[in-house]
Amino acid sequence: MPNRHPKFEHQPHTEAADRTIRLKQHKNLFSLLSIAAGLIFLQGYMIAPLIPRLAEVFSVPVQEIGFIVPAYMLSYALMALFYGLISDRFGRWPVIRISLAIFVICTALTATAQTASQMALWRLLTGLGASGVIPLTFALIADLFPFEQRGSKLGLVFAAMEGGMAAGSAGGAILEPFVGWRSLFVGTAVLAALVLWQMQPYGDLFDAPNVSNLPTIRQIFAGYRQILGSFRGQRTYAYVLWNGIYHSGVYTWLGLYLSQRYQMDALSIGLTILGYGIPGLLLSSLIGRAVDRWGRRWLIPAGLVMSALAGIAMIFEISANATTVAVLVLSLGYDLTQPLFVGIVTDLGDENSLGQTMGLKVFTLFTGFGIGSLLFGELLNFGFEVSLTLFGGIQLIAGLIAFLLFWQEVPSPQIEPLGEQG
Repeated sequence: MPNRHPKFEHQPHTEAADRTIRLKQHKNLFSLLSIAAGLIFLQGYMIAPLIPRLAEVFSVPVQEIGFIVPAYMLSYALMALFYGLISDRFGRWPVIRISLAIFVICTALTATAQTASQMALWRLLTGLGASGVIPLTFALIADLFPFEQRGSKLGLVFAAMEGGMAAGSAGGAILEPFVGWRSLFVGTAVLAALVLWQMQPYGDLFDAPNVSNLPTIRQIFAGYRQILGSFRGQRTYAYVLWNGIYHSGVYTWLGLYLSQRYQMDALSIGLTILGYGIPGLLLSSLIGRAVDRWGRRWLIPAGLVMSALAGIAMIFEISANATTVAVLVLSLGYDLTQPLFVGIVTDLGDENSLGQTMGLKVFTLFTGFGIGSLLFGELLNFGFEVSLTLFGGIQLIAGLIAFLLFWQEVPSPQIEPLGEQG
């Protein structure tokens, strides 16, 4: 038998070594992207518990300062549409890098606000800048992994986002009396700048752009018609919108709710809201792997019903400790819905429109966030009982109907064993 040439003798080992290095680089990259997503959610969620305090600082009514929440959410939603389209043309990496850089600058400048109007302006600009990171991270997961393996990857990103929720929800209220609200924004900007710096060596891991030219207006709307042309797409985006409305409405005003009902100070509010985000931080990876194994048909309806019951429970004169439990359940309900919706959305478009698909998803979600905080705030003119009854009742009905609407969301038969997934 002839001797093998040394070049071919070692080629399998070289390929295996290259693959190991590549997998490690992908792991490092997704860790940094997850941290960036966590910081974006941290600064987004630390606002709501501070609304009573910021109303005092700027000498305005709580409903007026509460406008800073929809100002951020709605601007974030609008720009998410454009970032996705631009990334399909110019690539994920340059858009993520620019978006994160704008987030760093605007978050730092928020600390310079002297009035409620200035605060709202900086929040609006931060939303315009920040909205490219998370949807393009989701699109990158869809670029690199088959549908059956995305649950665990999305779980990693959502774990960081949930950690950001928990840290922002509690940390903002707890730390503000000691360091001041301005330092919270400066500190977040510094951390995000460090993440951006650490990401620089990983730019070559991103795929080349999927399309050679920016789409025309007609092509853009044709893409949206394709995404929303199926019942699966219409159903999923409708639930993304309503679920965003519900969770943002209840969460945004939790600080005021706790202040009025239990006369809590900022520190106590922070400790009570700490539970929002903790379940996701601890369980997102497990939920993602469960989705890869068993599908979404049970988990999504269960999450909707759980979050509805949490809101309904707060209508009644329950203790502060029981409210803390309700906040935990509310958060878990979010963890069982939004990450799972993302997984479905990544399977709706083709590889040339992933940015547009994810942009539409984030636009829909953050539009819901903005509408929810505004609508719930207006309903507060009739009291928390009315607001929670309406929101909780609609959420409960949506959850029960979801058992029928999501029944076909099961894993495809070629899924790998749970323990073998990366």
